[in-house]
Amino acid sequence: MISTAKWTVAAWVLAVCLPIGVARAAKPPRPNVVIIFADDLGYGDLSCYGHPTINTPHLDRMAHEGQRWTEFYVAASMCTPSRAGLMTGRLPVRNGMCSLRQHVLYPDSAGGLPQSEITLAETLKDAGYATACIGKWHLGHRSEFLPMKQGFDEFYGLPYSNDMKNRRVPPKKPGGKASHEYIGVPLMRGEKTLEQPVDQTTLTQRYTKEAIRFIEKNRKRPFFLYLAQTMPHVPLFRSKEFVDHSRRGLYGDVVEEVDESVGQVLDTLRRLKLDKHTLVVFTSDNGPWLVYRQRGGSAGLLRGGKGSTWEGGMREPAIFWWPGTIKPEVVRQMGSTLDLLPTIAKLCGAEVPLDRVIDGLDLTPVLTGTGPSPRDTMFYYRGNQLCAVRHGPYKMYYFTQPNYRNRKGIKHDPPLLYNLDHDPSEQHDVAKQHPEVIEQIREIAEAHQKGVTPVPSQLEIR
Repeated sequence: MISTAKWTVAAWVLAVCLPIGVARAAKPPRPNVVIIFADDLGYGDLSCYGHPTINTPHLDRMAHEGQRWTEFYVAASMCTPSRAGLMTGRLPVRNGMCSLRQHVLYPDSAGGLPQSEITLAETLKDAGYATACIGKWHLGHRSEFLPMKQGFDEFYGLPYSNDMKNRRVPPKKPGGKASHEYIGVPLMRGEKTLEQPVDQTTLTQRYTKEAIRFIEKNRKRPFFLYLAQTMPHVPLFRSKEFVDHSRRGLYGDVVEEVDESVGQVLDTLRRLKLDKHTLVVFTSDNGPWLVYRQRGGSAGLLRGGKGSTWEGGMREPAIFWWPGTIKPEVVRQMGSTLDLLPTIAKLCGAEVPLDRVIDGLDLTPVLTGTGPSPRDTMFYYRGNQLCAVRHGPYKMYYFTQPNYRNRKGIKHDPPLLYNLDHDPSEQHDVAKQHPEVIEQIREIAEAHQKGVTPVPSQLEIR
């Protein structure tokens, strides 16, 4: 029998030591999440990705301290479907955010991301996160489609692209022609228009200030910030401080101001001692708009650009930063913006929707250095048309697009085949040398397509 004195000592040991043991076994706090999404930035537009005259020191430092991915893909090669893929972890063909006839949503489009879709913001909000969308939305401008209806607590930015300056005016008489009038792009907070047309020269700076305000406001609780930069989408604008800032001219000025914005966000996290508790991801929605020549960017050694399923249209710069958790390295494995939802949900203790197909995969093993990427296959869609499939180093094409405006593309039967390890510029068709690879990828494509029921497009102007 234990004496009263011994029982008192034993009770004291349990009372004092047990909480220490529990604390040691407790899970680390859930990370904050910041996604910085540029617009029309090319694979070769950052100095850490090889550009000789655009200087991006903040992104270079971010890459040095984190992971720089060399084979990271977006869900589509144009704005609206690409953003839908990031937000839902699903190929746009599954939620109607794509069309062969209509590239993207316009100011007179009636549709938007369906309410039935579950966004990354909704996933994290349900897990107790504060959420904000700052910048370009482009998933529906009507009230029922705006960020506040898609899981975001706050919205400050543009409802669509900065070049969409006109409004379609219906014909006055039956059978007459519609006309257009200039109204300019609106800057919104929530559902309220603050400024129209918006002064685009100060947009990058204003987005940055809003981002810092949101971080400071939510410093004591977990938060998700989606900072979707308007630039470097044309027309190009930069503040007076960045006029003639870059050797690359106007386009370089714009990219270097975006880099400065990234630096200010990261400095804010360091100042608030949130850097080791925050995952930051930087990437872009699609490749460079090549038809604009010097006003557009560069895909580096990759072929093609915006609107194309060549590598230059869908392979993007991607940097993951989380000091103390992410091991700094260059990652030469496949990943995608589709993977962000399941990866972030896993890291944040949130629930991935189980009642639908999620095309994204969990990249946590790569980020934490515990294993390889689970992604070995990528599907390249243009609208609801499957154009190409990559599996391992090989990429097989059913269709290619010669330019941005081409819808259906050029059909290839037999398909083209490129070894992206040997030939990242996609110059040498090796289909005849590898019939067994063609057959293997055909089987993968057919199995995939059997599991896809295209949803009617929500992009049409009605």
